[in-house]
Amino acid sequence: MKRFRLRLFLVMGIALFFGGQSLLAQEAKSKKEKKAQLVKELVNGGRYTVEVTRALPMGGRSVNLTSLYSLELRGDSVLSYLPYFGRAYSVPYGGGERMRFTSTMTEHTLSYDKKGTARIIFKTRTDEDSYTFNIQIFKNGSSTIQVTPVNRQAITYQGDLLTEKKE
Repeated sequence: MKRFRLRLFLVMGIALFFGGQSLLAQEAKSKKEKKAQLVKELVNGGRYTVEVTRALPMGGRSVNLTSLYSLELRGDSVLSYLPYFGRAYSVPYGGGERMRFTSTMTEHTLSYDKKGTARIIFKTRTDEDSYTFNIQIFKNGSSTIQVTPVNRQAITYQGDLLTEKKE
């Protein structure tokens, strides 16, 4: 009788363990789906901010960014507060504004691939330079921004889409 109870207790414990694991997996899947839906809504709305955490210049090592840098899209406007590491071919005296500007977008396109990754491509122009931005926003909110200026080397940034409003 003791062996029977021990076996029954062991079988029940194993069943509860695996049942709990499948419940946790379902909750994780549900969270991922909710995050993907939120990301898609933000991107389709056209008003979102990508917070940048790493810069990858063409001619050097990647740079982990410790300060807050971001790229914000507001309808047809872009607010760029990004650092620049790389070679500049033609810049104003004193180095100019680098990648810190507010401008309007032209030739804006938004598309999704099979995996649900958003690709945003647009061009913008400032007094100093013309830029082509190629942004990829993945379903989990992680993002890659490739910037190709006319008068500087191209640079890539990695970061995350802000899904919560900061007060």
